[in-house]
Parts: sequence; C-alpha cells; structure tokens
Amino acid sequence: MDELAEDLDNINVDKDAQEAEEQELTAEEEIPSPTPEIKKPEIIVLPPDPSLPTYTSNNDKENLILQYAENFRRQFVHLYRDRKPLFIQPLNEYGIEKLVCTTIRPTLLPYKELYDWDECAKFVSDYLTYVPLECPNELPLQLPSPTYVLKNQKGNCFDFSTLLCSLLIAAGYDAYCVCGYATREVTLMDQTRSICPLLEKKEEQMVGKKKSVDNKYDVKPPRDLRSKYLIKMEERRVRELHEEEERIKEAELARIAELEKPPPDELYGMRIHCWVLVLAGKREVPENFFIEPTTGICSESHNYLGIEALWNNSNYWVNMQDCSHGIGNMSFDLADIARWEYMFARSDKPLLTLPGEEDYDIPIEDEDEELEDEVEMPISWVNEIVLPLEDIQRRCPAGKKTILYRKAKHEIFAEYLMQDGLISKLTEYEDNALTQPLRVQEWFKHRQDKLEHRKTDLITNKVIETFSPGRRLALREHIYYSNQTGSEANRSMKFDFSARTDGLTTREETPIQMIEYFKDRDDFLTKRVVDYTKRQKKFGPAEKVESKPIHQITEYYARDESLNADTDIAELTFLLSEERILVRHHLQEERIVAATKEFLKPPQTENKGLADLTPDVLTAFQVERGAKNPKLVHVYTLLTGLLDRECKCVEIVRQSEQEVRTILDQRTKEELSNDLEISIYDTARNDTAKKRREELERKKREDEARREEMELDYLAPFLARIGDPETITLEIAQKLKEECLQDLKKRLIDMANLIQGRYEKETYQLKQKQSWYQQNQTTMTKEEEEEYSSSCSEDYFKIQILEQRLNRHKELAPQKYLALEARLRNDTRLSDFLN
Repeated sequence: MDELAEDLDNINVDKDAQEAEEQELTAEEEIPSPTPEIKKPEIIVLPPDPSLPTYTSNNDKENLILQYAENFRRQFVHLYRDRKPLFIQPLNEYGIEKLVCTTIRPTLLPYKELYDWDECAKFVSDYLTYVPLECPNELPLQLPSPTYVLKNQKGNCFDFSTLLCSLLIAAGYDAYCVCGYATREVTLMDQTRSICPLLEKKEEQMVGKKKSVDNKYDVKPPRDLRSKYLIKMEERRVRELHEEEERIKEAELARIAELEKPPPDELYGMRIHCWVLVLAGKREVPENFFIEPTTGICSESHNYLGIEALWNNSNYWVNMQDCSHGIGNMSFDLADIARWEYMFARSDKPLLTLPGEEDYDIPIEDEDEELEDEVEMPISWVNEIVLPLEDIQRRCPAGKKTILYRKAKHEIFAEYLMQDGLISKLTEYEDNALTQPLRVQEWFKHRQDKLEHRKTDLITNKVIETFSPGRRLALREHIYYSNQTGSEANRSMKFDFSARTDGLTTREETPIQMIEYFKDRDDFLTKRVVDYTKRQKKFGPAEKVESKPIHQITEYYARDESLNADTDIAELTFLLSEERILVRHHLQEERIVAATKEFLKPPQTENKGLADLTPDVLTAFQVERGAKNPKLVHVYTLLTGLLDRECKCVEIVRQSEQEVRTILDQRTKEELSNDLEISIYDTARNDTAKKRREELERKKREDEARREEMELDYLAPFLARIGDPETITLEIAQKLKEECLQDLKKRLIDMANLIQGRYEKETYQLKQKQSWYQQNQTTMTKEEEEEYSSSCSEDYFKIQILEQRLNRHKELAPQKYLALEARLRNDTRLSDFLN
C-alpha cells in the first residue's frame, strides 16, 4: 500500500479498480452462502436524542476521518481481494457511522478494583451478559458505545473488547482491540471443556540444582558391596516399570481426550471474534498476552486462529503476516511496516525502516508538507463512562451468575445478596454431567465472624475454614470433620500468634491427644503434647461432661543461651498416672548425650507439703565426669518447683480445653445467626445509621414545628384580657392599640433602666477599687499591682460595653415603637378602624 499518509485530495483510486471492486462485490453477493441457515444480523436503531449530539451526528473532523477510512478500505479491498473486509466504520446505536478508534473512550473509574487488568477483565466478564454474533462468520454491522453497553449490561465480543480496552488504556496499559478468528468454544463462550481457573495450579518454576562441591573433609559414604550387574538390572527394571506406567497413563489420557473431543466444526477458521491484546512495556508488563473479554482470563494463543486487524484509540493496524499456522509465532511490533500496515501516519510507535531505505534522502520540504497533511484522530464521541458503586457491588446483571467448567460449576453472587455473605461458590464433580459432587469451596465477605473461605470434602467430610484477622481468640483456620461432633473429635486450629498473649500458633486435637505449638515466647516453650486416657463408661443418667483424664503432659523448650546446657530444660514430661516427672536438658557442645533427671513424687502431707525425702526420689544422669549428686535440699527445691509447674500446666491444659469448647459453641451460634458487617459509610445498607439519620430528621421537623408554634399571635394576650370577642369594634381596636403600645413602651423603659443600673453598678465598683488603690499603693506587692491592673482593665471593658448597649437601645427604641404602630395599622383585624 503506497503513501496512505498523503492528503485525501492526493489519493486517487483508479475508476477501473473501483468498478472491478463493485462487480466483485456484486458477484460475491450472488454466490449462494454455504450456510444458508445463518440469519443476517439485524440493525437496531434508537430514536434520536437531542441531549447526545455526538451520538446522533458527526462533525467536520469526523466526516473527514470517515472519508479517509473509506479510502483506506477501498484500497485494501482492491489490493487484497481474497481477504475479509475490514471492520473500520460500523454504525453506532443511533445508526450513525463511527470510526472504531473513536468508539474507545479511555476512562479511569474511581475504584481500586478496576486498576489491575485481571480484576478489570473479570468485572467486565461478570457484569455483562454475552450474546454471540448472529452470523458467526460475518462482521457485525453495529458497534454501540461503551455507555450503551453498560446500560443494557449485554453485548457481543466486540462490545466486551471495546469496553475492556477503554478501561485498560485509562489504567495505563498498552491495550488493543483485536479482530480475527477463534475456535467455536471461544466464540460461543463454551467453557465446559476447560478447567476452572480457580483449580488450575500455578506452574512451579524449574530451579536448576546447584552442583555439589566436593569437600575433602566430608565423611565418605561406605563402599557399596553389591554387584554392579544387579544394580544395573534393578535400575533397568525400575525404569521399565516407570515407562510402562507413563505409557498407560498417556494412553488413558488420550482415550479420555478422544471421548471428550468436540464434534468437527463446519466453520472452523471462519468464526469471527474480537479480543484484547496487551503489549509489554507499560505498567511493568513483562511480555505480550491476550485477554479473553468474555471470560476475563488470560488466554493462550492456540485459542485464536488468525488476526485481521487491531486498533486502539489512536490508530488502526492491518495484519500483513501469514496466520495459516496460528498466531503463536506472530510479531506484534507495530512499528514494523512490513508486518503491520497502519492507517494513520502519526503513531506513538517508532517506525522501522526497510532495508536499503536509509540510502535515500527525503527532502526536508517534502517532510514538512507531509506532516502538515497528516490527519489527526478526533476525540472520542462517547461520553465519559460512569459506573455507580452499587453496580460495582452488584457485579452481575441479576446479582448472581453461574459458569459451567469441565467437572466444575462456579457460582458468583453479589455482595450482601446472600444472607450468609456468600460471594462465590465452586463445586467440583467426578463426572462431566455434574451429578456427583466431590468438593465444595465457598468464599464469604462482610461476615461478623470474619469467615473468608470454607472448603468441604464431601467424600471424607473434611472441612477447612479460613478467617480474616480480627477475630476473637485470633483464630485464623479451623480444620474439622463434619461427621464428628463434640470437643473430642479430630480437629486442628491455627491462630495468629502475634495477636495472642501465649504465642499459640496451632492446636491439634484427637480423642486421645492434644498438641499445641508456640512461637516467640519468653519462656522458650515451643510445643506441648497432652496424652489422655480413655474414659470409663458409666451407666445411668447423663451427668455434666467431665474433663478428659490426662495421662501425661510433655513440654518442649528451645535453647536459652543465657543458661548452661545442663540446667536448660529441653523436654519436660509430667507422668500424672505414674506419679513421675522426667526432665531432659539440652545437649552441650561436642556432646552426643544430654543430661536427664527422673523424679518420683513422694507422698504429700495434710498441709500439701512433701514428706521426708530420700535419695531414691531422684535418678539423674550427668554428662560430665566426676559430677556430684545434688544435695537433698537442692532436690527438694527442684521437686517443689516442678510440682508447681505441673499444677499450672494442668490448669493451662484445662483452659485450652475450655477455649476449644468456647470456640465450638461460638461457631455454632455464628452459623445460625449469619450476621453481616455493614460499614458506617454504607448509608444504603446500614440500618443503624439510617435510623439515626431518620431520627435526626424527625427531631429537626419537630423543632421547626415547635418554633412555629412559639411564634404566637402578638394580640392574643390583649384579646384574652377582654374575653376574646368574636368581632372587633372601633372601641376595641383603639383599646388594643393603646395597650400594645403602652406594653412595648414599658418594656423598652424597663430594659433601659436595667442597662443603666448595671452601668452605674460597674462604675461605682471601679471607683471603690481606685480609692482602695490610692490608700494602699505604697504597701502593695508587684503581684497585687498586676492583679489590680487586670481587674481595672476588665471593669473598663464592661463599662464600655454597657455604655454602647445603652446608646444602641436608645437609638432603636423609637424605631421599634414606630414599627409596632405600623404593624398594628396594617393588621387585617385592625386596619379598617385605625386607618
């Protein structure tokens, strides 16, 4: 294509070429379609809206750009007769031709959920309902605005891509709408043969193993005395078994794939589709990738069979590469004019020159003329995209959405739609018919019990509950079996040790054992193991549940560097049923055996003291040679300390058991209540804040009504004195006027006398202070003089204020008197008699 950047007046298309093109198009229309059952797409045109002038008409700049695009399309059809027509200037919802580039309206919405591409794509796929193209092998005739698509909450792949591209470009991504061909499953959004993205495991990065460096001081392994022939035959047998297993596994997978293989597609390679391309560079994107807007996930290149063109809000590019073998090896360097033909010469991509082109110099004057003749892209004709917070929270058109995958079903719910706060549910099945469920995963939000995720295995009845931070007792994870009830069932609880005073991280329980793990404790305790004995069955009426009998308690401690290894306890075991205490200390340096002690509990006296000790109470093993046995006094001190620790340890174990029962009772109540947390800023859902706001409004209305009632009729007291006559005569009117004016005059005089009295009182007090100061001036201290000065200043201020009030009152009193007299003359009840 030659010199597309020149002015429209300088671009001439051969008339013969145009006639040939029209004849060819007519001939193509006369050729019968291979798929006559496919209906032609219908065009829906809305009535003109005067409030949307850019939607219902084109300005001069848009008309110029449309002529430019039409010229580009004609040249493309003339030069590449075997290719599909380009999707350049479809009709909008009002039947007006618009360039696809100007239909993209970059808008950054004020929601952090729509800033990253994955969340943004997922929202578009959930918020809109997908409608396949009416003619799968024909381009649509219409491309409505993103605002219209958001309003209707439905659209085809071109509508999805335009909206998603508008959001991604505004968020800083280098995004493009791609028009091409895709498989039947992609164009129909059929995900029944694909694995759910929530179940796909992330591929682990292969880390190369470092070669081990031989050390001459390492201990050499013992010599292998087996026969090398037998070793080789054993390795060969193991390798053959492994290869046989792999072959059987591959054959089984191939058989399953053949059974699940979709039927052949008659329109394979002809189904038109539109998706989004994100190029590397902006927003720290490391490599190019595709986004399927209908599903909101990153799609592989093998799902797309070919590309015709791509565009964004600034330019339009036509693919000039061969797509017969797919698009996996395509180059997306849009500056390479040998692979991508652009419509507008001005582009933000640096252009690559063809080989040998640098040998030809272009005159500077021609360059200036060419730059002047460039056509600029007009701004988007679409209004700014606006999305209320309620729509963001509702997520789906009806508040819920169901997606079927291969052996899985994913249900999405809007926030606050379900009473238990459920926002997502994934059910895994054993068969493709989705009749035999295996596992269920549930995600929650806004729950008062802080429950975030629950995973239930329907085969083993194993339940894993995950909680967010902030829950009581700092519980973060609870693993149990739904078919086992009571506090003696198998369960595991994980806690946030940083939010607990005891540093507990995990508690594992079985009917006969309880294990607790700790972290960052001051006493260096890391683990506690409690072994129980079986309960003895009792016959008779059920009584209060007793605590399980403890057989032994074992505590493990980390190394305390401030103590010697012989005195630092590593393992402490209380054998309650055998009346023994075992102590094992930490290993000393360059030792392979640790010191140990075994205590036998002596009988206790009535005062809970110890009876007479004998040397048989302690059995000790000392690592150091020649170490003396401890004296009985030292043994007595150690034994009493260990007995106290035993009592405290048993008490702590009972507290742990009670904590487990408390958590279980609390979880039962929480599952029955299903209370949700509502932010105080959510005025639409927060009933407490709503009631508070309504109460304030009610009080405001009552205050206003009370204020209106307080504004009583000024003639009411005087009418009451004369018995509230039904009719007012001249005599009564004169009397009312005189009484009202006399009453006002009396109140004004009383107010003036009151102010005058206060003024005289303050003046008299000031004179008294001044005379006292004259008498005691010589004997006053500095503090008394400062106090006198401040007191006089305050008195002067009061006198000045009272004087101003008195003068103002004298000025306003005659005005108030005249105003009342005028009001009486204008009163409808007295005006006939006083005027």
